[in-house]
Amino acid sequence: MADKVHDVIMIGAGPTSLAAAVYTSREDIETLIFEKGIIGGLAAITDQIDNYPGFEEGIEGLQLAEKLQKQAERFGATIELGEVQSVKKDGDVFSLSTTSGELQAKTLLIGTGSEWKKLKIPGEDDFYGRGVHNCATCDGAFYRDKKLVVVGGGNSSAQEALFLTKFASHIDILIRGDKWKASDVLVDEAEKNDKITVHFNTTTDEIVGGDENKVTAVKGTKDGQETTFEVDGVFVFIGLKPVTYFLEGSGVELDEYGFVKTNHKLMTNVPGIFCAGDVRSGATMQIAAAVGEGAAAALSIREYLENYQREMIPNGNGQD
Repeated sequence: MADKVHDVIMIGAGPTSLAAAVYTSREDIETLIFEKGIIGGLAAITDQIDNYPGFEEGIEGLQLAEKLQKQAERFGATIELGEVQSVKKDGDVFSLSTTSGELQAKTLLIGTGSEWKKLKIPGEDDFYGRGVHNCATCDGAFYRDKKLVVVGGGNSSAQEALFLTKFASHIDILIRGDKWKASDVLVDEAEKNDKITVHFNTTTDEIVGGDENKVTAVKGTKDGQETTFEVDGVFVFIGLKPVTYFLEGSGVELDEYGFVKTNHKLMTNVPGIFCAGDVRSGATMQIAAAVGEGAAAALSIREYLENYQREMIPNGNGQD
Protein backbone atom coordinates (compact mmCIF):
# COMPACT_ATOMS: atom_id res chain seq x y z
CA MET A 1 0.00 0.00 0.00
CA ALA A 2 2.89 2.36 0.75
CA ASP A 3 4.07 2.14 -2.88
CA LYS A 4 1.03 4.10 -4.09
CA VAL A 5 1.09 7.86 -3.50
CA HIS A 6 -2.43 9.25 -3.38
CA ASP A 7 -3.14 12.78 -4.56
CA VAL A 8 -5.08 13.45 -1.38
CA ILE A 9 -6.05 11.41 1.65
CA MET A 10 -8.94 12.77 3.66
CA ILE A 11 -8.97 11.63 7.27
CA GLY A 12 -12.53 11.26 8.49
CA ALA A 13 -15.63 10.67 6.36
CA GLY A 14 -17.95 13.31 7.76
CA PRO A 15 -19.78 15.95 5.73
CA THR A 16 -16.58 18.00 5.35
CA SER A 17 -14.54 15.28 3.64
CA LEU A 18 -17.48 13.95 1.63
CA ALA A 19 -18.17 17.43 0.24
CA ALA A 20 -14.49 18.03 -0.44
CA ALA A 21 -14.26 14.69 -2.23
CA VAL A 22 -17.03 15.70 -4.63
CA TYR A 23 -14.90 18.64 -5.73
CA THR A 24 -11.51 16.90 -5.84
CA SER A 25 -12.66 13.74 -7.58
CA ARG A 26 -14.58 15.75 -10.20
CA GLU A 27 -11.29 17.48 -10.96
CA ASP A 28 -9.61 14.08 -11.50
CA ILE A 29 -7.70 14.44 -8.23
CA GLU A 30 -7.32 10.87 -6.98
CA THR A 31 -9.07 10.89 -3.60
CA LEU A 32 -9.05 8.41 -0.71
CA ILE A 33 -11.21 8.96 2.37
CA PHE A 34 -10.16 7.04 5.48
CA GLU A 35 -12.75 6.59 8.26
CA LYS A 36 -12.45 4.76 11.58
CA GLY A 37 -16.12 4.81 12.54
CA ILE A 38 -19.36 5.81 10.83
CA ILE A 39 -19.46 7.32 7.34
CA GLY A 40 -21.15 10.67 7.84
CA GLY A 41 -19.71 11.20 11.31
CA LEU A 42 -21.91 12.71 14.00
CA ALA A 43 -24.30 13.93 11.32
CA ALA A 44 -25.11 10.32 10.47
CA ILE A 45 -26.24 9.55 14.02
CA THR A 46 -28.40 12.67 14.34
CA ASP A 47 -32.08 11.83 14.27
CA GLN A 48 -33.38 14.86 12.38
CA ILE A 49 -31.53 17.78 10.76
CA ASP A 50 -33.83 20.76 10.28
CA ASN A 51 -31.37 23.51 9.38
CA TYR A 52 -29.56 22.06 6.36
CA PRO A 53 -30.43 24.17 3.29
CA GLY A 54 -32.52 22.56 0.58
CA PHE A 55 -34.61 20.25 2.78
CA GLU A 56 -37.64 22.28 3.80
CA GLU A 57 -39.09 19.41 5.86
CA GLY A 58 -35.73 18.49 7.36
CA ILE A 59 -33.80 15.30 6.68
CA GLU A 60 -32.66 12.34 8.76
CA GLY A 61 -28.95 12.47 9.52
CA LEU A 62 -28.30 9.00 8.14
CA GLN A 63 -30.12 9.82 4.92
CA LEU A 64 -28.07 12.99 4.42
CA ALA A 65 -24.86 11.05 5.07
CA GLU A 66 -25.84 8.41 2.51
CA LYS A 67 -26.57 11.07 -0.11
CA LEU A 68 -23.21 12.75 0.47
CA GLN A 69 -21.42 9.39 0.28
CA LYS A 70 -23.11 8.37 -2.97
CA GLN A 71 -22.32 11.72 -4.55
CA ALA A 72 -18.63 11.52 -3.61
CA GLU A 73 -18.36 7.92 -4.85
CA ARG A 74 -20.19 8.80 -8.07
CA PHE A 75 -17.26 11.00 -9.08
CA GLY A 76 -14.66 8.40 -8.16
CA ALA A 77 -13.73 8.99 -4.52
CA THR A 78 -12.76 5.85 -2.60
CA ILE A 79 -13.77 5.30 1.02
CA GLU A 80 -11.92 2.82 3.24
CA LEU A 81 -12.54 1.91 6.86
CA GLY A 82 -9.63 2.02 9.28
CA GLU A 83 -7.91 4.22 11.83
CA VAL A 84 -5.07 6.64 11.20
CA GLN A 85 -2.61 6.34 14.07
CA SER A 86 0.06 8.87 13.10
CA VAL A 87 1.11 11.31 10.37
CA LYS A 88 4.59 12.40 9.35
CA LYS A 89 6.32 14.19 6.48
CA ASP A 90 8.47 11.80 4.45
CA GLY A 91 10.40 13.71 1.79
CA ASP A 92 7.92 15.13 -0.72
CA VAL A 93 4.98 13.10 0.58
CA PHE A 94 3.12 12.38 3.81
CA SER A 95 3.23 8.94 5.41
CA LEU A 96 0.31 7.69 7.48
CA SER A 97 0.48 4.75 9.84
CA THR A 98 -2.95 3.10 9.84
CA THR A 99 -4.63 -0.09 10.96
CA SER A 100 -4.59 -1.10 7.28
CA GLY A 101 -0.87 -0.50 6.85
CA GLU A 102 1.23 2.39 5.61
CA LEU A 103 -0.34 4.99 3.29
CA GLN A 104 1.24 7.87 1.40
CA ALA A 105 -0.20 11.05 -0.08
CA LYS A 106 0.84 14.34 -1.63
CA THR A 107 -1.74 16.21 0.45
CA LEU A 108 -3.94 15.56 3.47
CA LEU A 109 -7.29 16.91 4.58
CA ILE A 110 -8.05 16.61 8.29
CA GLY A 111 -11.81 16.26 8.57
CA THR A 112 -12.06 14.16 11.71
CA GLY A 113 -14.57 16.39 13.46
CA SER A 114 -15.31 15.90 17.13
CA GLU A 115 -16.36 13.13 19.49
CA TRP A 116 -18.42 13.12 22.67
CA LYS A 117 -16.70 13.98 25.92
CA LYS A 118 -16.83 11.47 28.75
CA LEU A 119 -18.01 12.03 32.29
CA LYS A 120 -14.94 10.19 33.64
CA ILE A 121 -16.86 8.69 36.53
CA PRO A 122 -16.93 5.15 37.97
CA GLY A 123 -18.93 2.73 35.84
CA GLU A 124 -18.87 4.77 32.63
CA ASP A 125 -16.21 2.73 30.85
CA ASP A 126 -17.38 -0.53 32.42
CA PHE A 127 -20.85 -0.23 30.91
CA TYR A 128 -20.06 1.65 27.71
CA GLY A 129 -22.16 0.14 24.92
CA ARG A 130 -24.02 -1.97 27.49
CA GLY A 131 -26.07 0.68 29.19
CA VAL A 132 -23.99 3.82 28.60
CA HIS A 133 -24.36 5.47 25.18
CA ASN A 134 -23.76 8.64 23.15
CA CYS A 135 -26.15 7.95 20.27
CA ALA A 136 -29.90 7.96 20.78
CA THR A 137 -30.70 7.03 17.18
CA CYS A 138 -28.29 4.08 17.36
CA ASP A 139 -29.33 2.62 20.70
CA GLY A 140 -32.61 4.19 21.76
CA ALA A 141 -34.77 1.34 20.46
CA PHE A 142 -33.16 -1.04 22.98
CA TYR A 143 -34.91 0.86 25.78
CA ARG A 144 -38.54 0.49 24.88
CA ASP A 145 -40.64 1.00 28.03
CA LYS A 146 -37.47 1.48 30.10
CA LYS A 147 -36.28 4.31 32.34
CA LEU A 148 -33.34 6.41 31.22
CA VAL A 149 -31.04 9.18 32.40
CA VAL A 150 -29.80 11.78 29.92
CA VAL A 151 -26.81 13.83 31.08
CA GLY A 152 -26.26 17.34 29.73
CA GLY A 153 -28.04 20.65 29.27
CA GLY A 154 -27.25 21.66 25.71
CA ASN A 155 -29.05 21.31 22.38
CA SER A 156 -27.90 17.71 21.87
CA SER A 157 -29.16 16.66 25.29
CA ALA A 158 -32.60 18.17 24.73
CA GLN A 159 -32.90 16.92 21.16
CA GLU A 160 -31.76 13.38 21.92
CA ALA A 161 -33.96 13.17 25.03
CA LEU A 162 -36.97 14.12 22.92
CA PHE A 163 -36.07 11.40 20.44
CA LEU A 164 -35.72 8.86 23.27
CA THR A 165 -39.30 9.54 24.41
CA LYS A 166 -40.36 7.45 21.40
CA PHE A 167 -39.14 4.41 23.33
CA ALA A 168 -38.53 5.10 27.02
CA SER A 169 -41.24 5.18 29.66
CA HIS A 170 -39.50 8.03 31.50
CA ILE A 171 -36.36 10.16 31.18
CA ASP A 172 -34.54 12.11 33.89
CA ILE A 173 -32.33 14.85 32.45
CA LEU A 174 -29.44 15.72 34.78
CA ILE A 175 -28.01 19.22 34.32
CA ARG A 176 -25.00 20.30 36.37
CA GLY A 177 -25.84 24.02 36.21
CA ASP A 178 -28.95 25.96 37.21
CA LYS A 179 -30.27 26.48 33.70
CA TRP A 180 -30.36 25.06 30.18
CA LYS A 181 -27.77 25.90 27.53
CA ALA A 182 -30.11 24.68 24.80
CA SER A 183 -32.21 26.79 22.43
CA ASP A 184 -35.57 28.04 23.70
CA VAL A 185 -37.47 25.94 21.17
CA LEU A 186 -35.89 22.69 22.36
CA VAL A 187 -36.19 23.65 26.03
CA ASP A 188 -39.89 24.36 25.62
CA GLU A 189 -40.47 21.00 23.91
CA ALA A 190 -38.50 19.08 26.53
CA GLU A 191 -40.11 20.71 29.55
CA LYS A 192 -43.66 20.24 28.35
CA ASN A 193 -43.11 16.54 27.55
CA ASP A 194 -44.81 14.35 30.16
CA LYS A 195 -42.08 11.69 29.90
CA ILE A 196 -39.26 14.08 30.84
CA THR A 197 -38.23 15.39 34.25
CA VAL A 198 -35.43 17.97 34.37
CA HIS A 199 -33.09 18.15 37.37
CA PHE A 200 -30.91 21.27 37.70
CA ASN A 201 -27.87 21.62 39.97
CA THR A 202 -27.41 17.86 39.68
CA THR A 203 -24.08 16.12 39.17
CA THR A 204 -23.64 12.61 37.80
CA ASP A 205 -21.24 10.80 40.14
CA GLU A 206 -21.42 7.06 39.43
CA ILE A 207 -23.07 4.55 37.12
CA VAL A 208 -24.07 1.37 38.92
CA GLY A 209 -24.69 -2.10 37.51
CA GLY A 210 -26.39 -5.24 38.77
CA ASP A 211 -25.62 -8.94 38.77
CA GLU A 212 -26.43 -9.29 35.04
CA ASN A 213 -23.76 -6.72 34.16
CA LYS A 214 -26.39 -4.17 33.20
CA VAL A 215 -26.94 -0.59 34.35
CA THR A 216 -29.38 -0.38 37.24
CA ALA A 217 -28.89 3.11 38.64
CA VAL A 218 -27.13 6.46 38.45
CA LYS A 219 -25.84 8.08 41.63
CA GLY A 220 -25.65 11.85 41.75
CA THR A 221 -25.76 14.90 43.94
CA LYS A 222 -28.71 17.29 43.67
CA ASP A 223 -28.57 20.59 45.52
CA GLY A 224 -25.84 19.13 47.73
CA GLN A 225 -27.80 16.01 48.62
CA GLU A 226 -26.90 12.52 47.41
CA THR A 227 -29.59 11.01 45.21
CA THR A 228 -30.07 7.83 43.17
CA PHE A 229 -31.98 7.39 39.92
CA GLU A 230 -33.05 3.82 39.22
CA VAL A 231 -32.71 3.45 35.46
CA ASP A 232 -31.92 0.95 32.71
CA GLY A 233 -29.59 3.12 30.64
CA VAL A 234 -27.63 6.36 30.46
CA PHE A 235 -27.13 8.67 27.46
CA VAL A 236 -24.32 11.22 27.84
CA PHE A 237 -24.28 14.52 25.89
CA ILE A 238 -21.93 16.88 27.72
CA GLY A 239 -20.06 18.42 24.82
CA LEU A 240 -17.56 17.56 22.13
CA LYS A 241 -13.78 17.43 21.83
CA PRO A 242 -11.72 17.50 18.62
CA VAL A 243 -10.31 14.26 17.23
CA THR A 244 -6.64 15.14 16.80
CA TYR A 245 -4.74 12.49 18.81
CA PHE A 246 -3.16 11.07 15.63
CA LEU A 247 -1.46 14.41 14.91
CA GLU A 248 0.93 14.12 17.84
CA GLY A 249 4.45 14.50 16.47
CA SER A 250 3.21 15.67 13.06
CA GLY A 251 4.15 19.30 13.61
CA VAL A 252 0.58 20.47 12.99
CA GLU A 253 -0.23 23.38 15.30
CA LEU A 254 -3.29 23.16 17.58
CA ASP A 255 -5.01 25.85 19.59
CA GLU A 256 -5.37 25.80 23.39
CA TYR A 257 -8.43 23.54 23.14
CA GLY A 258 -6.87 21.02 20.77
CA PHE A 259 -8.47 22.25 17.54
CA VAL A 260 -6.36 22.55 14.38
CA LYS A 261 -5.17 26.02 13.38
CA THR A 262 -5.37 27.00 9.70
CA ASN A 263 -4.82 30.03 7.49
CA HIS A 264 -7.43 31.67 5.23
CA LYS A 265 -6.95 28.89 2.67
CA LEU A 266 -7.62 26.22 5.31
CA MET A 267 -4.01 25.03 5.26
CA THR A 268 -2.20 24.25 8.49
CA ASN A 269 1.28 25.43 9.38
CA VAL A 270 2.54 22.28 7.63
CA PRO A 271 2.35 22.91 3.86
CA GLY A 272 0.18 20.28 2.19
CA ILE A 273 -1.91 19.49 5.27
CA PHE A 274 -5.33 21.12 5.18
CA CYS A 275 -8.14 21.10 7.73
CA ALA A 276 -11.86 21.88 7.60
CA GLY A 277 -15.05 21.28 9.56
CA ASP A 278 -15.64 20.86 13.27
CA VAL A 279 -12.04 19.91 14.06
CA ARG A 280 -10.76 23.27 12.81
CA SER A 281 -10.08 26.10 15.25
CA GLY A 282 -12.87 28.66 14.88
CA ALA A 283 -15.38 26.27 13.29
CA THR A 284 -19.08 27.03 13.78
CA MET A 285 -20.01 23.38 14.48
CA GLN A 286 -22.77 23.42 11.84
CA ILE A 287 -23.17 20.81 9.10
CA ALA A 288 -23.82 23.39 6.37
CA ALA A 289 -20.65 25.27 7.36
CA ALA A 290 -18.64 22.03 7.41
CA VAL A 291 -19.78 21.23 3.88
CA GLY A 292 -18.86 24.72 2.72
CA GLU A 293 -15.42 24.47 4.32
CA GLY A 294 -14.93 21.11 2.63
CA ALA A 295 -15.57 22.68 -0.77
CA ALA A 296 -13.21 25.57 0.00
CA ALA A 297 -10.50 23.18 1.21
CA ALA A 298 -10.83 21.15 -1.99
CA LEU A 299 -10.14 24.23 -4.09
CA SER A 300 -7.07 25.03 -1.99
CA ILE A 301 -5.88 21.43 -2.37
CA ARG A 302 -6.25 21.68 -6.14
CA GLU A 303 -4.17 24.85 -6.19
CA TYR A 304 -1.50 23.26 -3.99
CA LEU A 305 -1.31 20.16 -6.19
CA GLU A 306 -0.91 22.28 -9.32
CA ASN A 307 2.13 23.94 -7.71
CA TYR A 308 3.31 20.54 -6.46
CA GLN A 309 3.28 19.13 -9.98
CA ARG A 310 5.22 22.11 -11.35
CA GLU A 311 7.86 21.73 -8.63
CA MET A 312 8.25 18.04 -9.44
CA ILE A 313 9.07 18.87 -13.10
CA PRO A 314 12.71 19.98 -13.56
CA ASN A 315 12.97 23.65 -14.63
CA GLY A 316 9.20 23.86 -14.40
CA ASN A 317 8.73 22.90 -18.08
CA GLY A 318 9.48 19.22 -18.26
CA GLN A 319 12.97 19.78 -19.72
CA ASP A 320 16.15 18.64 -18.02
